[in-house]
Amino acid sequence: MTPSAASTAPDDTLPAEAPAAAAQPSTGPAGEPSSATGRTRSVQPVLEKLFELYPHLFGTNFLPLKLGIFQDLLAAHPEHFQRESLKAALGFHTRSTRYLQCVAAGHKRHDLQGNPGEDVAPEHVYLTLLELFRRRQARAREDLRPKFRAQLIAAFEASGLTRQDYQVRVQTNDIEATALLEEAFAEREQKVAKREALRRTFESSGKTAEEFADMYGIDKRELAAAIKA
Repeated sequence: MTPSAASTAPDDTLPAEAPAAAAQPSTGPAGEPSSATGRTRSVQPVLEKLFELYPHLFGTNFLPLKLGIFQDLLAAHPEHFQRESLKAALGFHTRSTRYLQCVAAGHKRHDLQGNPGEDVAPEHVYLTLLELFRRRQARAREDLRPKFRAQLIAAFEASGLTRQDYQVRVQTNDIEATALLEEAFAEREQKVAKREALRRTFESSGKTAEEFADMYGIDKRELAAAIKA
């Protein structure tokens, strides 16, 4: 799979779902409602019904939705939902920053009853993190790339994949995104090498962990992580 960051969804709950700008109401020239505002109004009744029926999924706290939940909702509530309006509402919901945040947090996908199921695919987590980074960086004054690299490293390690397999899964045609991922891997390799060198030095010192940490002024948590590795 070679998803494109510009055209492939971080969450394929819907067939055509894709990252988009934060779905916030806005106005066009002369204060006229923009298309985003129009979309918000058109899907609002469906979103309200989803909240009423499934507050554990669409309420205060969002949860990643299981693949195929669109079909599940149509089958469970033919009296409430029509295909196109439901598709639009779920697309609006799953493109929202709050929903992307719950996907990026590593929560499992959930069915209509709120039961956790499969993990979100690594490529969907990656694209979600990328989209959130770009939304935040567009508003921030500081450089958010260091934090983003740390998030990418954590997502990679949580995936359980090798670097090669992970890169194949998250490959995109986005040059900037690819460069950021390479920077994250380079940073991780430096940290792994540093930790390995620390572990070897400790093992050859003949000191206890506490003595070694005090002797070299090393954070004990950092030393414990190196020993454990």
